[in-house]
Order: sequence, then structure tokens, then C-alpha cells
Amino acid sequence: MKIGIIICGRYKDCAGGKCFRAMQNREGAFSVYPKETPLEIAGYVSCGGCPGVNVEYAPAEMIKNGAEVIHLATGMVVGYPPCHRVGYFKRFIEEKYKIPVVVGTHPIPMKYHITHTNLNTWNTEKWQELIKPTLAHPDIMKAYD
Repeated sequence: MKIGIIICGRYKDCAGGKCFRAMQNREGAFSVYPKETPLEIAGYVSCGGCPGVNVEYAPAEMIKNGAEVIHLATGMVVGYPPCHRVGYFKRFIEEKYKIPVVVGTHPIPMKYHITHTNLNTWNTEKWQELIKPTLAHPDIMKAYD
């Protein structure tokens, strides 16, 4: 299974350590993939910064490299503030490129979960649906702090 990852432009210099660890360990949004299914990165890029200029073009390159699914990195939902375009990015990529999009990569770190819970950031059905793939057992979330 080949995967493309688009990260938030605020984290454009991120080396991807948490995302790649979660992929290897099948944690967070990668927990849906069977352990016996090899996972490979077909592309890793930032959204290009607000308003997400790379989202229009990067999926095409990832698909040329064999991507079968695109993940919008966890940083898009845990940043301060979270990306308010993440739901639109998901719909846009799925419509334009006909490829599944998963919101999230690694589990939400517990420190971010606590802060956003206290801020009521994710208190809507829309946000609950968006963060669902990145929720994990509290011990796993703490390991990503």
C-alpha cells in the first residue's frame, strides 16, 4: 500500500518522525492497515501554507508515484488553531483525484488532546469525525507527547 502524506505548512520543516513511527507501528490513523500489508511512502509534502496551495497539485504527483491513499497529517488537527480547511481538503482531493483521504497520521499527542479538550476545539460532530482516526489508548497518546 503506497501512501501520500500532506502536512500543515506551519510544520513544513518537520522530518516526519511521528508520522513514520505511527506508520511502522500501525498506530493512530495507520491502525486500519493490516500488519501484513507493507506500507510505503509515495510522497511527503506540506500543504504549501495557507490557504493550502499544494493541495491542488501535490496529490497528482503522489498518485503518479503510486499513492493509493492520501493522509492529511495529524498536525492539521492539533495545531493552534487547527486547520479550518482540513475537511474541505479531504473533500476536494477525493472529488478531484478519486482517491481516499484519511485525516490524520500519528495519534494525537496527549498534551494536545488535553489542551484542545479544555478549549472545546473539537466539540462538534464535524471535528469528532475528523479526529476519530487519530484517537488512541491514552498510553499511546502520551507516548507521542
